[in-house]
Amino acid sequence: MTEKALRLGTRRSKLAMAQSGQVADAVSQVTGRPVELVEITTYGDTSREHLAQIGGTGVFVAALREALLRGDVDFAVHSLKDLPTAQHEGLVLAATPVREDPRDVIVARDARKLTDLPSGARIGTGAPRRMAQLNAYARTHGLEIETVPIRGNVDTRIGYVHSGELDAVVLAAAGLNRVGRIDEVTDFLSVDTVLPAPGQGALAIECTADNAALIAALAELDDPFTRAAVTAERSLLAALEAGCSAPVGALADLPPLSAPLERGDPQADGQTVKEMRLRGVVGTTDGSTLVQLSTTGPVPQTHEAALALGRELATEMLAQGAAGLMGERAQ
Repeated sequence: MTEKALRLGTRRSKLAMAQSGQVADAVSQVTGRPVELVEITTYGDTSREHLAQIGGTGVFVAALREALLRGDVDFAVHSLKDLPTAQHEGLVLAATPVREDPRDVIVARDARKLTDLPSGARIGTGAPRRMAQLNAYARTHGLEIETVPIRGNVDTRIGYVHSGELDAVVLAAAGLNRVGRIDEVTDFLSVDTVLPAPGQGALAIECTADNAALIAALAELDDPFTRAAVTAERSLLAALEAGCSAPVGALADLPPLSAPLERGDPQADGQTVKEMRLRGVVGTTDGSTLVQLSTTGPVPQTHEAALALGRELATEMLAQGAAGLMGERAQ
């Protein structure tokens, strides 16, 4: 007799369905049970307002979490960058699989890179974080650009470029990879130019805290290095008391001399990597002021150590005036 299918709660967007489908296959492999997708519409999907106006914190995840707590689904998949930093009572982050490319990318007309865009180029993005850093980069490199707030799925955003309404749009590399459109990227933005959102490129698999068997099964999909990195990034965000739509960028990665990692395994040249670098940035959306700092420490071996790394850097950033640069403060 076939075991009852596990129900995976997911947003309805093409990207959400693609990444949830990948997780469904992985969960089916580790549990031996079929997994069915349950589509759920969130407030963030139906609102026409810009994320900064509706307060991006949790707008894409609340409906999924309610479905979990009601028992309508067994587990849910979120883009980790959409997940509020505060722990939700009754739920547990059961797994953070290996992270995709965390970088932001440009999709521009005429296959242009950021530095090749014409004077006065209009660049679309829904993220104050991207606006702040792109405008700061433009100021220091003599580029004339205008950042334009936009909403919509991948098709809609790239459509603005194809229609000529915008010269370029900024998107997450991970999302384009997951929907099979990475070939449309015209420029991969260095994290030295634009730091990604905390947790960007990573997924969060969440279930109820009382489902011990499922928690144990999902734990097999967890990547310890990814979890340590995103925990430090989200700790920085939480300590800044900033929400998902605040102009905060953060990335925990390996010091520059380390070789690229495969499958999230913290190995370089056969040696275990012992250090993690955490970078953070906060800025005004016009790019006139940025607070950008970094710290390097041992790769956190515990959840508490990862939290501490983020809090320490946040404290330094606040001392440099970061609080005054954020339009939204989480309550």
